Amino acid sequence: PHSLFPSLCRNRDSSCRWQGADIITVHYETCPHLDRVISQIKECGAKACVALNPATPISVLEHVLPNLDMVLVMTVNPGFGGQKLIPYCIEKVRQLDALKKERCLQFDIQVDGGITLANAGDAIEAGANVLVAGSSVFGKDIEANVRGFVELFQKYEK
Repeated sequence: PHSLFPSLCRNRDSSCRWQGADIITVHYETCPHLDRVISQIKECGAKACVALNPATPISVLEHVLPNLDMVLVMTVNPGFGGQKLIPYCIEKVRQLDALKKERCLQFDIQVDGGITLANAGDAIEAGANVLVAGSSVFGKDIEANVRGFVELFQKYEK
């Protein structure tokens, strides 16, 4: 999809907001012209998000952070569900949140991969405000899993 995005947005209309998407995420590692793609996403009327793989440092976003609506910190290597969270990714979230506050920026911090009831609180405390939890919600007892996450989130409501 990253290679298709620029051609879909050439006409600068909202048709590139595939099926009504409000947020479009591109992976930093696959997007050689990140600044241009972020601009095109915004011109199409969508919010722009950039995803970073676990080993990619936050510093690569230094110049584009003011233009982003969200940064997705991948907490596993993308590709398949059920992986365990890579612990150093929580520190990346903490660094990103500190940079956000230091520069008075407004963007969401999302984490995706290996998020469970056991580590979701760590991600929230580090600064994440959007959590993606697949296997830990949809595995086994979905109702109990959802209830557990709701209870956890209630502890952090402001």
